[in-house]
Amino acid sequence: MKRLRQLLVLVVLGFLLAGSLLAVAAPATELPPGLQIPEAARPGPDFNAERATDAYVNLLSPEQRAQSDAYFEGGYWLQLWDLLYGLAVAWILLRSGLSRKMRDIGRRMSKRPSLVTMIYVLQWLLIGSLLMLPLTIYSGFFREHAYGLATQTFGEWSVDQLKELLISLIILPVVIALLYGAVRKTGERWWIWATGGAFVLILFFMMIAPVFLDPVFNDYKPLRQGEVREQVLSLARANMIPDNNVVEFDASKQTTRISANVSGFLGTTRVALNDNLLDRTSKPEILAVLGHEMGHYVLNHGLRLVIYMTLILGLGFWVVHRSFDRALLRWGPRFGLEGRADPAALPLALAILSLFFFFATPLTNSVVRQAEAEADAYGLNAAQEPNGFAMAAMRLSTYRKIKPGVLEEIIFYDHPSGYARVHRSMLWLQEHQDNATANAGAQHRQ
Repeated sequence: MKRLRQLLVLVVLGFLLAGSLLAVAAPATELPPGLQIPEAARPGPDFNAERATDAYVNLLSPEQRAQSDAYFEGGYWLQLWDLLYGLAVAWILLRSGLSRKMRDIGRRMSKRPSLVTMIYVLQWLLIGSLLMLPLTIYSGFFREHAYGLATQTFGEWSVDQLKELLISLIILPVVIALLYGAVRKTGERWWIWATGGAFVLILFFMMIAPVFLDPVFNDYKPLRQGEVREQVLSLARANMIPDNNVVEFDASKQTTRISANVSGFLGTTRVALNDNLLDRTSKPEILAVLGHEMGHYVLNHGLRLVIYMTLILGLGFWVVHRSFDRALLRWGPRFGLEGRADPAALPLALAILSLFFFFATPLTNSVVRQAEAEADAYGLNAAQEPNGFAMAAMRLSTYRKIKPGVLEEIIFYDHPSGYARVHRSMLWLQEHQDNATANAGAQHRQ
């Protein structure tokens, strides 16, 4: 009963924290629909990429820019709170003895170590989700609504959260049981085998995500009929992407953001455009965004990023390996932990891993940001829509800080900043001023 009271106190304190953090401004007005080309961004003998970039940035009102900065900079602190809250949850599970008791429940139900681990993980997911709920509700629902970025009711949002939890309850017990199997069988080399296994599993889940996971949350279907569809598919075919690999999905049921993505692996790879992009932007913007996503597709960024991120994960496993045994010597007897193969020690191992990834944020962000910059360059050359790409970057910058400092971008940005993207678009335009698309009047390009 005492431990249950401790858990309930933590949840209540979390809700109070969420309420106190919810002090944000009212949503700023979005940029109006349609392509806007500032006069300074039109080709001519005096065209200057820096002036053109500044003209695009000035499309944001001071209020919009202030709110964009506040939202994005608040995310820096949210990363820290997420780490600290997660460490607090791990401490509660270990210090209260609840983690040990969950392991013992598994042992009473089965003598097989793999099943004991899976039973433990099921309990850990349910209790951990409950303890993390206040921060999850604040960051995923209240904060997004406060900035005008979400469209779901609390009930609809909760259903999606339950879907995520159910998927986790199906997948994670098996994955973590495999990890603990590697720990038991390979001893000191567990982190090497775990890294290799993680690579295979990530590729597997990449492959099944478009078919089995993504449709749980959104409806994916062929692009709607119309002139935009024909130009989008023509651009895809010109870049060796099959027609049926370009689809749209109904993201507007969850968010106001425009977006697109490449997902899948081998035969399931596809380019998906969200309906906000198709409904609220101009044809040049849609083609520019498609060009960027085609860059990911053609340059095979999915596989490359999996390789890089697996190597970073392997480094994280090695850090856990080097730190975990020392941590067990210090705290293991106090918490009733029996060794590195004990599932009750999972919160301790994940606490070490989460600390590693927190401090590795500049590295992981830089890896992704480089791939995004390459896709930007590919998209500009493929779609030849510099103003469309600049305008799309400005729309994203209604909730991404438009012009960070150099160090700030390295640490916190997993995409190039809006300013960098607009500037690259204007540099492309500066070198292609005879391009017919770049010279077309705005009235012909909506």
